[in-house]
Amino acid sequence: MKINLPNIIEKGKTDMNKKITIQAKTSKNISKTIPKGKIVTNFLPPPEKLAKKEPKIKITITLNRESVDFFKKYAQKNNVKYQTMINEVLEKYVQRYNK
Repeated sequence: MKINLPNIIEKGKTDMNKKITIQAKTSKNISKTIPKGKIVTNFLPPPEKLAKKEPKIKITITLNRESVDFFKKYAQKNNVKYQTMINEVLEKYVQRYNK
């Protein structure tokens, strides 16, 4: 198999027309190429354990701006609500110290 890539290895070079060739040897028998793995069964929890059944209540809380900005930043990166992240942190805290 031959793969042609732009030569961008040399620092400062911007000429994208130069090509380098990489040759990779591949087996015709894919079962020899891919190492045999272990099959893992039932690694996911059942659906009833995925959905939290605990009711939530709405509250009003005053937090410092730095904390809220922190959660909003990471919530946006992870496509979740920042309130959900704050709730998760509080749940972990309760689990840790409610023993």
